[in-house]
Amino acid sequence: MSTGPPAAWRKLTPAEERVIVRKGTEAPFSGEYEATFARGAYSCKRCGALLYRSETKFDAGCGWPSFDEEVPGSVRRVPDPDGLRTEIRCEACGAHLGHVFEGEGFTPKDIRHCVNSLSLVFTPEP
Repeated sequence: MSTGPPAAWRKLTPAEERVIVRKGTEAPFSGEYEATFARGAYSCKRCGALLYRSETKFDAGCGWPSFDEEVPGSVRRVPDPDGLRTEIRCEACGAHLGHVFEGEGFTPKDIRHCVNSLSLVFTPEP
């Protein structure tokens, strides 16, 4: 019986591991996808599970990619140890994605998934 990660999981760089495994946060306005608004899909960097579609991405001006809807069943919400926020994780592999916030009024759905670019892989539409 193997105790390591599934073979299908992508090998992470030290920076990706700090965010995805150790639940860190990349610096605001530094992520690869913060200002990306091309059409396509965003998947989990660790396991490849589909998480978000570009139609749900918006500019919150916060410094991280923001989405107001996940692909159904793809994201798990977990109370953050700080007691103030709600962490979001990939449902398939448990990778740390970021945090979710409600009641900010950015979109009609009134929700913001604040996601680290380091947790994502973007695949543009052909």
